[in-house]
Amino acid sequence: MATLRPALRLSSLAAARQTTFTSRHASPVFRRFLATPSDKPRLLLGSEAPNFTAKTTQGDIDFHKWLGGKWAILFSHPADFTPVCTTELGAFSKIKEEFDRRDTKLIGLSANDLDSHDRWVDDINSLYSTNLSFPIIADADRKIAFLYGMVDQRDLDKKEIIFTVRSVFVIDPAKKIRLTMMYPASVGRNTSEVVRVLDSLQTGDKKGVTTPIDWQVGDDVIVPPSVSTEDAKKKFGEVRELKPYLRYTRI
Repeated sequence: MATLRPALRLSSLAAARQTTFTSRHASPVFRRFLATPSDKPRLLLGSEAPNFTAKTTQGDIDFHKWLGGKWAILFSHPADFTPVCTTELGAFSKIKEEFDRRDTKLIGLSANDLDSHDRWVDDINSLYSTNLSFPIIADADRKIAFLYGMVDQRDLDKKEIIFTVRSVFVIDPAKKIRLTMMYPASVGRNTSEVVRVLDSLQTGDKKGVTTPIDWQVGDDVIVPPSVSTEDAKKKFGEVRELKPYLRYTRI
């Protein structure tokens, strides 16, 4: 896998698409320089999170060893020193204690090198009065972005610069991918939703229940169809049946 030297000009790309923060700051990697097998399957829910080694702002890691049998959230960014990404890293940093309480590790990824990451973290801490304390992976060659499918098909089709899209992977203690979310570069994520789905997954694993739309901790949960009403009453107590297939209970 090869990368272009920073000295190469991007003027032809700027003419082809509107100049953006990402096109100015992302380390340039182009489709024609990447080996991306077309028959590689997409990562599925329930599949093992692919392992990798990488340099991060907190040292070199082997991803599976870094997970250490805990829940983890891997989330990616198009580039350092870009506006939406900066707001996201500031927000995640400010609520890191919420993830600590859920015994969940955070790790970011951005398509730049460590020197750039370090300078960007200084900006984030200054702007948001925080102390960003989780690692950010340096993925200038898009090795991990392609491994996890964090790319936009339109970039591949146009054979232009490859950006890393905003992706979220929730990984459980067994290293299984339990949830994925992908956003275009123009749309910032919702930290509350990331916390909410983590709560839902952890609650479901512990209690054997599912959660309805807009569920929050403390709300009623749903008895899965695989559990009979009789067994549900033995396990949970009161069961509120709206339909034979829609039954609520409290935990």
